[in-house]
Amino acid sequence: MPTLNWQKSSYSAQASDCLYLAPAEDGTIKLRESDDPATVVTTTPQNLKAFILGVKAGEFDHLAQ
Repeated sequence: MPTLNWQKSSYSAQASDCLYLAPAEDGTIKLRESDDPATVVTTTPQNLKAFILGVKAGEFDHLAQ
């Protein structure tokens, strides 16, 4: 398995609850959480973009209350 270049948001600073993303060789995007790094979710750049746009638009705010 190739080594992934994991990146976390600069907003996470030194926090322990971080979401990491990494581009994979097959064109997908891998996501994992710092508290469970063995669990990796795979998505496409298009789906990740749609999710980010939804977050920015407030579509998921009700889940964080």
